[in-house]
Amino acid sequence: MSAYLDHAATTPMLPEAIAAMTEQLGQVGNASSLHAAGRHARRVVEESRESIAEALGARPSEVVFTSGGTEADNLAVKGLYWSRAPRRRLLLSSVEHHAALDPAQWLADRQGAELELLAVDEYGKLHPDTLRAAIERDPDSVAMVSVMWANNEVGTIQPVRVLAAIAHDHGIPFHTDAVQVLGQLPVSFAASGADALTISGHKIGGPMGVGALLLGRSMTPAPVLHGGGQERDVRSGTLDTPAIAGLAAAVQVAVRDQEEQREHLTKLRDELIERVRLAVPDVILNGDPVDRLPGNAHFSFPGCEGDALLMLLDAKGVECSTGSACSAGVAQPSHVLLAMGADSLRARGSLRFTLGHTSTKDDIDRLVEVLPAVVERARRAGLS
Repeated sequence: MSAYLDHAATTPMLPEAIAAMTEQLGQVGNASSLHAAGRHARRVVEESRESIAEALGARPSEVVFTSGGTEADNLAVKGLYWSRAPRRRLLLSSVEHHAALDPAQWLADRQGAELELLAVDEYGKLHPDTLRAAIERDPDSVAMVSVMWANNEVGTIQPVRVLAAIAHDHGIPFHTDAVQVLGQLPVSFAASGADALTISGHKIGGPMGVGALLLGRSMTPAPVLHGGGQERDVRSGTLDTPAIAGLAAAVQVAVRDQEEQREHLTKLRDELIERVRLAVPDVILNGDPVDRLPGNAHFSFPGCEGDALLMLLDAKGVECSTGSACSAGVAQPSHVLLAMGADSLRARGSLRFTLGHTSTKDDIDRLVEVLPAVVERARRAGLS
């Protein structure tokens, strides 16, 4: 018996996405070509663009296809920064995904940007007054603000609409990474107030290697990739028609089933939290206890190393994560937990369990069946 509890890293593809993608895999044609095969590919791309826009409260012209969330975040952070020269300040929350943090740090190291990481509370939440105070110190120097809608590690949901409004009070572009939110919470680009919003296919049952940046019509970020001028001349490259079709199908299902999925995941998550606490009484739940993603449960296990727990659980058929899958294999404490005030030991001794559309009570049963012995063994190893 096995249990997959790492949907925040990637989630199994939906049948609808597989069907939509497979239908296009046997086709030939570049969506930029003018002949019949190219026109067919272009039609699939534009119908997918319209479908995604309608589902996410955006205009079709605001959907810019990318290779995934990392590229979309890079385009938003770097592109908007470059387009706003000579403004130098970049304001990001201290708990952002590395897909946003690292390009911002690169701009600071190589391009003269002034990166300011905004403090969060013990739950990982950025308070509006913190952003307001940072902007008001010198609003004319701020190039852009980026705050993720919900944290990929601890699941805390940020007040993005309020934060976006504060940025807009000073005419500053606001970007949010909504990769973890789509399919679990309602997402409307127009209602969010964001100028740029990131989504990724494989987090919602779509294919890997495709995503999108929803980009307001007034935004003109400098390109990160130069070439053929596709996607509003801000993202050059031949469009992956089959992947885009799969992404559109996944978005449709994610939005259609969102409320049902939220109720299902919330019930499973609450049971998981309760039973893990019973199995390991001194475990610490991280993240906001109320404003958190329905499918996220993140714990610190005192006296344990997260990597040891992960491998011991994996040997028992339970697949989870110590945090962001993008930094897997790197033995260092979570920057998210450190920013929340946790010490290094607690930050290293944490696991993330995330649920998705294939999750069932059986997954929780398997976890709690093996968890006490795994924790005991990890603690013994830590003492030896």
